[in-house]
Amino acid sequence: MRSGPVSDLAGMLAGMAPVLDARRGDFALVAGDTPADAFALIREDEGLTAIIADADGAFARITLMVHSALDGVGLTAAVSGALAAAGIACNVVAGFHHDHLFVPWERREEALALLQRLSQSG
Repeated sequence: MRSGPVSDLAGMLAGMAPVLDARRGDFALVAGDTPADAFALIREDEGLTAIIADADGAFARITLMVHSALDGVGLTAAVSGALAAAGIACNVVAGFHHDHLFVPWERREEALALLQRLSQSG
């Protein structure tokens, strides 16, 4: 078992173990108090964006369970490239331990299966 972050591309791909969150999510501009249940907050010059759970949300979150190193090279490109080749939009948010992919809700199962295949092919 690894004790620290994985930085080599083959190791990151092999260890992805993608997990699909059952909840819908969405991106929302915050015009007041920060939502208490926000998954992530992104501060931009134009305003504050929150990624929130939303019963009508347009996105599904897939978490890559590998503890990828923040200076690891190629994981985002490999994952987003594979999804793009299948015509699946992908918004990536990196946390300290994991990468989180937001894909269209209606294509979530297809995206998950593609990522599982990508992980096993490495």
